[in-house]
Amino acid sequence: MKLICVGRNYAEHAKELKNEVPTEPVIFLKPDTAVLRGNAPFLYPDFSTDIHHELEVIFQIGKPGYHIAPEFAVGYVSGIGLGIDFTARDLQTKFKAKGLPWELAKGFVGSAPISELLPPERFGPWGQLTLELRVNGETRQQGTTADWLFPLEQVIAYVSQYYKLLVGDLIFTGTPAGVGPVQVGDRLEGFLNGEKLIDMRVE
Repeated sequence: MKLICVGRNYAEHAKELKNEVPTEPVIFLKPDTAVLRGNAPFLYPDFSTDIHHELEVIFQIGKPGYHIAPEFAVGYVSGIGLGIDFTARDLQTKFKAKGLPWELAKGFVGSAPISELLPPERFGPWGQLTLELRVNGETRQQGTTADWLFPLEQVIAYVSQYYKLLVGDLIFTGTPAGVGPVQVGDRLEGFLNGEKLIDMRVE
């Protein structure tokens, strides 16, 4: 299983981090060891002092595919849920300043909590979903997939030119504006179309 992540898929998030708004999908990977399931606590790593939350809608691939045309992409999705792309922002900033890869800032153990994956038809059209992250009861991130720069069908078509998609692969579709640091003791709750799918602690 691989985690395929779309960076800067919301224009306002790109702007808040002072990044250019992309003209094609920005893709990076996380290893399967990043996955955290069942609302298990996120253990704050000792190599960073600035871990940021990034709530995202995620989709699971249900059958293998390569060079998938956009019009057929829907048939490759078997599940939908929420994920958090935890990012060691201090490491990422350091690596980017030196022009180096920044996978270590994104792919560390536990950096990808995911919710239960549910039937994709349960939540309606994928381009009209709402997502919300609350930290200690306060809304930190709120957005809609209507603001995606690159819809899921385009992402699947783009990614499958380079990677063969396999059963169980996950696609993280990007985060809306409002990312920020978490601290030990924080409670994070994630909502998809108003339904709570994530409820976890930082320890």
